[in-house]
Amino acid sequence: MENKKNILVIRLSAMGDVAMTAVVIKAFLDQNPNVKITMLSRAFLKPLFEDIPNIDFHTADTKGKHKGFFGVFKLYKELKIRKIDKIADLHNVMRSRILSLFFTGTKTATLDKGRAKKKALTSIENKVFTQLKTTHERYADVFRKLGYTVDLSKITFSKPNPLNDNLHKTLNHTKKKLIGIAPFAQHKSKEYPMDLMEKVIQQISQNSNTSILLFGGGQKEIEQLTVFSEKFDTVICIAGKIKLKEELLLISNLDCMLSMDSGNGHFSALYGIPTITLWGGTHPYAGFAPFNQSASNSFIPDLKKYPHIPYTVYGNKILVGYEDAMRTIHPNVISDKILEIIF
Repeated sequence: MENKKNILVIRLSAMGDVAMTAVVIKAFLDQNPNVKITMLSRAFLKPLFEDIPNIDFHTADTKGKHKGFFGVFKLYKELKIRKIDKIADLHNVMRSRILSLFFTGTKTATLDKGRAKKKALTSIENKVFTQLKTTHERYADVFRKLGYTVDLSKITFSKPNPLNDNLHKTLNHTKKKLIGIAPFAQHKSKEYPMDLMEKVIQQISQNSNTSILLFGGGQKEIEQLTVFSEKFDTVICIAGKIKLKEELLLISNLDCMLSMDSGNGHFSALYGIPTITLWGGTHPYAGFAPFNQSASNSFIPDLKKYPHIPYTVYGNKILVGYEDAMRTIHPNVISDKILEIIF
């Protein structure tokens, strides 16, 4: 058996960012068959990589045994026995940098986050409003620094695996077009107003050939989505019913996904699913749009009315006076786009 080079890839969080690495890693391994990867990330994100050959997953328990400096050293000792040849640090945080330093003499490449350009893009004064390099290309650049070629335009998406019995039962054995909607995000500046989202759902549900699947997590989100599912016959609340592995299987079988600037949009893009995203204080120009999606699939607020958008890279703040910016994205525009894609 050929002795493959073993590259340690580090990306510990966040969920959407880890999903974006999966697309790049798939392309990288397809194009570099003499390499294998040890993927270091959080345990619950392992399903993102289970369908990609030549990956060994190693769990980072950053809140437990791998917490703090001595925890990182313990993690190093666990990884050392895997005989790491090179390191691709796709996170570039203190923990990943310290871990890399323990591998003395091992060639390491680190993610360039492009902070200066992102600061200029989100600046209120003297804003430089231009498309920045995508996060996917930034990840690919790390592998290029290690001496490999990666062409993201040549990625091939696998056909989805068939739904299992549990998912068929959850979907009431529907044969209709499957539309996923993930209306929540980590930060409020990236969430479409619920009253408008209800209008989107109402407009789509008027087409009897569609089934709308609602994704989310957390008790409050589940309660909100359950209200929608009880209100519309064509709507099924998925939130709280399945684990990530089954959720990914279900997403891979969708006909379309509607997401905020959040992880679910990256999950669907990972499988080549047409993905529509809604943006608030953030903007696709920062480089976080789902992989290989048309620019026409991204809907942003009225920039004439809200010219300071984007004013945040990650959505973790709301600019005063911009609380209602997403209300300028009209529900009928969204529903029309979804129906145009699937029919």
